[in-house]
Amino acid sequence: MMIESFLERATPAWMYVEDDYSDIVISTRIRLARNLDGYRFPLVFSENEALQVEQAVTHAVSDSPTLQNDYAYFAIKDLTPLQRQILVEKHLISPQLAKKEQVGSILLSEDESVSIMVNEEDHLRIQCMTASFQLQRAYEQANKIDRILEKALPYAFRDTFGYLTSCPTNIGTGLRASVMMHLPALTLTGQMNQIINAMTRLGMTVRGIYGEGSENLGNIYQVSNQITLGKTEEDILTDIQSVAEKIIQKERHARGKLMEKAELALEDRVYRALGTLTHARILTSEEAATCLSNVRLGVDLQLITGIQATTLNECVVSMQPAFLQHYAGEVLPPAERDRVRAKMLREVLLAQKYTNKPMNGGKGEDLYDV
Repeated sequence: MMIESFLERATPAWMYVEDDYSDIVISTRIRLARNLDGYRFPLVFSENEALQVEQAVTHAVSDSPTLQNDYAYFAIKDLTPLQRQILVEKHLISPQLAKKEQVGSILLSEDESVSIMVNEEDHLRIQCMTASFQLQRAYEQANKIDRILEKALPYAFRDTFGYLTSCPTNIGTGLRASVMMHLPALTLTGQMNQIINAMTRLGMTVRGIYGEGSENLGNIYQVSNQITLGKTEEDILTDIQSVAEKIIQKERHARGKLMEKAELALEDRVYRALGTLTHARILTSEEAATCLSNVRLGVDLQLITGIQATTLNECVVSMQPAFLQHYAGEVLPPAERDRVRAKMLREVLLAQKYTNKPMNGGKGEDLYDV
């Protein structure tokens, strides 16, 4: 497979799932951090050690009858900066791996649900993603790959500590489970800070769309565990499942309150956003993300019909800077990206056969007073 096959679509086919959770949960991710015994961690190892680790991992994959035909290998140094950034925007690699020009590499499954990052912060990071809220399914896939690789690779494991990792917060299971959620109602009603503080006390973390260090973009948040030592994989999955379900319940309750007490203001917000997306000539990333969030909320509350939430998910990725430039076929300065972004979103949304809910003189409280 050529790298171009992973750059054409903003979201893979498996993302197009609609179930009982997909109005709030966008995707679920499991990541396992592993290192090889006898080698220093990537932060301090030599290029020769990096090459040895890379060769060991790629040979383990190619020698496995189960894995050998399912993955494409790419060295980060062979990818252009634009190609790397597109993979970041699609969550296929981390921003940290994109910077590892000399030592990093990636193995990608054809359907883009699995990526194996080599020589990022750890020697090996196995990442499995699913649409919506499917923690167990994602974990089973990651665990299956991990068991295969563990038979061929000398994992750094100690009975006292578990799996050894570059960052102390990953020692133990090396498992990070995360759920990406769209939480506009909790944000609008000012409840997110309270939730973030509560998550911290529970040993969880809430981050932006691109993980650690990223900002909340379009009311999309990632909820994940912080503690990996002293807990089993089952404990971590149970904790994340429970916490995510509570957040989902709170978001649905907040949406219901908005419809009950501030329907008119909510409708106005949704339809203004739709009008902006279908008519604006210039859109920054922040404004576009906010408008897409409001329109998606309108779709989920059936204020708008005929637009699929999965289409809006795709827009969130395709409006990002690198993907936009790939769409345009040229490198664009920021001002030109804003023009192309507006054009692309207009074309996508005007192609949808959508209708608005008839006006019925809903409740008139302000959104922020709910």
